[in-house]
Amino acid sequence: MVKWSDFERTTIQDIFSKMDKDVVGPAALSRCLIVYPWTQRYFGSFGNLYNAAAIKSNPKVVAHGKVVLAGLERALKNMDNIKETYAELSVLHSEKLHVDSDNFKLLADCLTIVVAGQLGKDFTPDVQAAFQKFLAVVVSALRKQYH
Repeated sequence: MVKWSDFERTTIQDIFSKMDKDVVGPAALSRCLIVYPWTQRYFGSFGNLYNAAAIKSNPKVVAHGKVVLAGLERALKNMDNIKETYAELSVLHSEKLHVDSDNFKLLADCLTIVVAGQLGKDFTPDVQAAFQKFLAVVVSALRKQYH
């Protein structure tokens, strides 16, 4: 079980309260698909992903980015039990979708960049450390069902 300090809990909740959720999720997923083009193979049904402009304007990418952020909000609400909260999602991604578990870390890195850009000077090293700890726990939970 992960131990969260009061600072970490407050900081992570504060980050989520400041996020423009309609922008952050889609921007992070778009960045991941652009910077790491091999991740596009899991989104074959999304249509045109041929270049950065197509990815950023793709309505399915935008919608799935919002789904990803909603999933992170589930983790936020269950910070003391993220592994169990994500158990079904881990099974889905490993056994049905066959997503390479390294992609969760890539998306987390992209999310960190987008959040840093949105928060600007408020994204101090201490804030980043708390946020990246949170994302590391989420990534670990998603990887749990992988063999």
